[in-house]
Amino acid sequence: MRVIIESSAEHGSQRAAAIVAQLVRKKPRAILGLATGGTPLKLYQELIRMHQGEGLDFSRVTSFNLDEYVGLPPTHPQSYRHFMTENLFRHINIDIRNTHVPDGRALDYETYGSQYEAMIDEAGGIDLQILGIGRDGHIAFNEPGSSLGSRTRLKTLAPETIRDNARFFGTEEDVPRLAITMGVGTILESKKCILLAFGKEKAEAIAATVEGPVTAQVTGSALQFHRDVVVILDEESASQLQRRSYYDEVEEAHRRLQSGEVK
Repeated sequence: MRVIIESSAEHGSQRAAAIVAQLVRKKPRAILGLATGGTPLKLYQELIRMHQGEGLDFSRVTSFNLDEYVGLPPTHPQSYRHFMTENLFRHINIDIRNTHVPDGRALDYETYGSQYEAMIDEAGGIDLQILGIGRDGHIAFNEPGSSLGSRTRLKTLAPETIRDNARFFGTEEDVPRLAITMGVGTILESKKCILLAFGKEKAEAIAATVEGPVTAQVTGSALQFHRDVVVILDEESASQLQRRSYYDEVEEAHRRLQSGEVK
């Protein structure tokens, strides 16, 4: 893992957006894996700015989202399709036919999960997957105890996730108990991952993900097996990392290489 620690969520999101933009400019038909929630909002805002102000072109990009609540129609204000439309898709020139969010109203979730996996494969696989992380270290809706080889499937949400997401619904009772989600194994097949985490409430999960043992109880820790992961943090989310000084040294080495100071 490459761990990048920025001074704020804004700077971290700008760093992530620059990586996304570099890929889209190099590969206009890039396949992006997208996430929802509060963490990627500033990233999406920066991508919108880059599209509207710098001409970043998404017209040939295809996207696949990580997950969706079961039972919510696409028009529901808390559905992830609605989230993506309002916070990214309608502000850029992506072809909405090339955007994919799991169907929370599928009748046969086992079959649908296989179909979603097949769509990803047929598109050529995900070039860059954006990830957030839960306070218990889960990625997508792969709650603690999920198989590290899991595929897109139905998943029951943990009580901690329900409590955390209640702020979006008003009460815990209104939060759906089921979701359809890409599996850990699906995520690990992405060519590159960016894991974003901001705020002190994510510090323990980040320390366990980056420096702890690989365990199904912290599904984010499976990213240690991935060949190309960039973890972008702010100071608060990085506060429990034990090897902070080393990560800073690595970034300084990257900076010197890019500037030509080291040849």
